[in-house]
Amino acid sequence: MNKQAVKKEIQMSEAFITMAFLTFSGGLQDSYSYLVRGEVFANAQTGNIVLLFVHLVNGNFSKALHYLFPVLAFAGGIFVTDMFKAKFKDSRSIHWRQIILLLEIGLLFGVVFIPQNHNMLANILISFSCAMQVQAFRKINGYAFASTMCIGNTRAGMEALCTYLRTGDKKFKEKSLHYFGVILLFALGAGFGGIFAKYLGNAMIIFSCIFLSVSFILMFKKVPARIVDFHDARNQVIIQTK
Repeated sequence: MNKQAVKKEIQMSEAFITMAFLTFSGGLQDSYSYLVRGEVFANAQTGNIVLLFVHLVNGNFSKALHYLFPVLAFAGGIFVTDMFKAKFKDSRSIHWRQIILLLEIGLLFGVVFIPQNHNMLANILISFSCAMQVQAFRKINGYAFASTMCIGNTRAGMEALCTYLRTGDKKFKEKSLHYFGVILLFALGAGFGGIFAKYLGNAMIIFSCIFLSVSFILMFKKVPARIVDFHDARNQVIIQTK
């Protein structure tokens, strides 16, 4: 199969520096919801579903609700994000992803003022905002990824590394480094949250708002197009600019 060099436009919303702040924030949000807000996962809905049904089958229905509502909120966040994308994707004054970031920042800042006896509400808002982030920001330099969880990034990173070791194709080395970098940033965000949660309590989520605000500002910057190899869909690379 012949390769064709083409110029690919990478939006700032897909640039590594933008994703770095989003991913660090994603790790911080998960540690916050678990350590500060009653051991509920903001991003890892698989864990919430497991714990939901463990409590259901044991007849602990009130505890099960603590995991049910974040799952429903996460689904709602996906729905709302797609609605915003459809409505604002052609906006020239501001990118629709920046609107999502503003909403996420507002929700997370509001969580600071929710007392501990209303942790369920706090976790609903965090899960909703996390869903908006993971749905809106799905590529990094053209590679599909998730900024609020690690399992898909780990699979993709190891697959790219194995392909590089097998073929020597350096673009797969670059791809694997992107994924492993994202995983490291997520882990650092979670560790950062773990350190400061015991000192700052509810207010620790403000750091997440700060990192998201940096990503919001970065998205006003233009990114120059770069030359990449184009393959047909059968050979695995599909170029998208939206």
